[in-house]
Amino acid sequence: MKFLKKIFAPFDIGMSLPNQLTVLRMILTPVFAVVLTYNGLHFKYVAFGIFLIASLTDWYDGYAARKLGKTTETGKYLDPLADKLLVSTAFGIFAYLQVIPVWMFFVIAFRDIVITALRAYAISTNKEFETSSLAKWKTASQMTAIYFLLIWIIAREQVGAGSSAFLNFVEELNLVWGVMLFVTLYTLATGVLYAIENRSHLKSLAIACYRVFVPTNVR
Repeated sequence: MKFLKKIFAPFDIGMSLPNQLTVLRMILTPVFAVVLTYNGLHFKYVAFGIFLIASLTDWYDGYAARKLGKTTETGKYLDPLADKLLVSTAFGIFAYLQVIPVWMFFVIAFRDIVITALRAYAISTNKEFETSSLAKWKTASQMTAIYFLLIWIIAREQVGAGSSAFLNFVEELNLVWGVMLFVTLYTLATGVLYAIENRSHLKSLAIACYRVFVPTNVR
């Protein structure tokens, strides 16, 4: 804990350590994306390392917030936002590299955009936002899938035109497609569940957006 405080001391602008870790995760996200697109096995290893550090901050910022007793409203909003940014960016790059179908990325990204908008609206209007334990498992499944895809990319590039037991196993069972189909459908299902549990917020947000683009007396 003291070690991390020393690292972040020069950047302390009044944010607590948990929030600093969350911001660090957001900063690492585009760096991870850029490095992963570079050709070369060493870049893939570096991208894996960056993602590992970013995902560890996801665990540690929550731990630090509880340990230090510094759970804030800002942190409650930024932490899931940083998670969604990291995950959606990773799947976006995988789609760009043609590792996964583009439609899977769009489903995951669209779900996260809608839920983030709902959470932001609830916070801005001081309303409760219902969360689900399934969402935590959703994030865990997404992170697991990303690690699996990164390892698969590294293994594929390492053997080049050759083959390995791991690659043969993945390709024979079509695991990339299977894993991503499960994660995509699970992500979509949690989004639908969120929408149902927060349908009053969804209705209010829809009306608010409608009023912005089509001024009317609709209530």
